[in-house]
Amino acid sequence: MNYKIVADSSANLLSFEGIPFASVPLKIVTDEKEYTDDAALDTAGMLAELAAYKGKSGTSCPNVGEWVEAFGDAERVFAVAITSNLSGCYNACVQAKAVYEEAHPGRKVCCLDSLSVGPEMALTVEKLKELIGAGLEFEEIETRIRAYMQRTHLLFMLESVDNLAKNGRVNPLIAKAVGFLGIRIVGKASDVGTLQQLHKCRGEKKGLEKIIEEMKEHGFRGGKVRIAHCFNESAANALLELVKEKFADIEASIIPMTGLCSFYAENGSVMIGFEG
Repeated sequence: MNYKIVADSSANLLSFEGIPFASVPLKIVTDEKEYTDDAALDTAGMLAELAAYKGKSGTSCPNVGEWVEAFGDAERVFAVAITSNLSGCYNACVQAKAVYEEAHPGRKVCCLDSLSVGPEMALTVEKLKELIGAGLEFEEIETRIRAYMQRTHLLFMLESVDNLAKNGRVNPLIAKAVGFLGIRIVGKASDVGTLQQLHKCRGEKKGLEKIIEEMKEHGFRGGKVRIAHCFNESAANALLELVKEKFADIEASIIPMTGLCSFYAENGSVMIGFEG
């Protein structure tokens, strides 16, 4: 059976080795310019332009046709989408499933609402590869991956929330205070897929320590850890060292954020996905 994994670009995985894979790009849009979140995007340049831009900015999800194109000619597809509470990506994916299955009787698509973003989505993609590689039937893989997604988590630390303010998700006065006072916002992806603020911390060190505390609260005792950063590799490495210090049996990696996550999380941010 011909399997394929598809994820939108908020997973920070523009490519993935060992199995047929496609990344469906979201777009970052202003009244003046559109940025496509793919391998050609200059993320640093985009962030610099957005920092100087005074108008509103936002994002645009892949349409149904782009999802269908990404499915290709696979007989079995697993598609992972950014939380439906932040984007219409999942809804477009579900519509694409209907179009694809009607056009190709006998083929199947499983659409997964990650209720998250970034490195927690990456964990789902990795687990799908493992389950497909084990030779399981499509329905069994779907059952197991949905169970697995119940025990993964996402935490994040933000240095700036200017872009969230520009697209109406944060009060502009709060955004100015965060930047002026050196506050780090520590939060999580909630069980219903919203981004929830947990702590306001003075400085990066305290923010990273709060992440470790929250990992303990969320039942982390060891296992996979995936860290993504927006031009703050030093903080990502510092967080990894704290994880190694506090927990045993860690399997971890660090990657840079791509365009969509960089737009929302901004310079200096880190995200961490982990198994509970």
